[in-house]
Amino acid sequence: MVVLPESVYLKYDVIKGNGQSRLLQAVSQAIMTSYPRSEIRADGQVVKINFSDGMKFEILPAFKKTDWYGNWDGTYKYPDTNMGGNWRSTNPKAEQEAMKTKNSSSNGLLLDTCKHLRFVRDNYFSSYHLSGIVIDSFVYHVIGGWRWTEPGSRFSSACGTYENALLEYLNQNSMWGILNLTAPGSGENVSTENSLECLRKVVNYIVR
Repeated sequence: MVVLPESVYLKYDVIKGNGQSRLLQAVSQAIMTSYPRSEIRADGQVVKINFSDGMKFEILPAFKKTDWYGNWDGTYKYPDTNMGGNWRSTNPKAEQEAMKTKNSSSNGLLLDTCKHLRFVRDNYFSSYHLSGIVIDSFVYHVIGGWRWTEPGSRFSSACGTYENALLEYLNQNSMWGILNLTAPGSGENVSTENSLECLRKVVNYIVR
């Protein structure tokens, strides 16, 4: 996450016709000035950078979200270029704490699953869009009582049943191209419209 001045938000908020997309393009161009030989592209809510050494980063431009009195509770607003463009909210500290707690109770299974889904996305479905917050929120809500019996060892049930639980949850809760998800901890709505196709491909891949 890169926090930008409020003046930048005001500049792009007044633009009609997806100012959020214009903002991501401006951020992409600024990054390209410093890294002209790297692969850089705007993708939904983030700017993706692929370096020649294999390192990959997702840059989320964001702005502090304050009330009328200028008070800030740790929430940020960030651009979403989907569906004509809008602003979404995130509270990283609350989300990180929720992920940390759930990962601990699952003996590390939560983060291991999130990393595995990212690996499959990046290596087999890189031409599709699947945001990190969709992966994290999806696994957080599905994992329930699943856990490693020992950190990093094996599942607490028969091999394959955990992966099938991911697929079953996805099939039962996605309708008309939408999967309703909220971010861990903050409870903010998560945009899934442009990520659902790739998420389905990734989950089906790990089940087979």
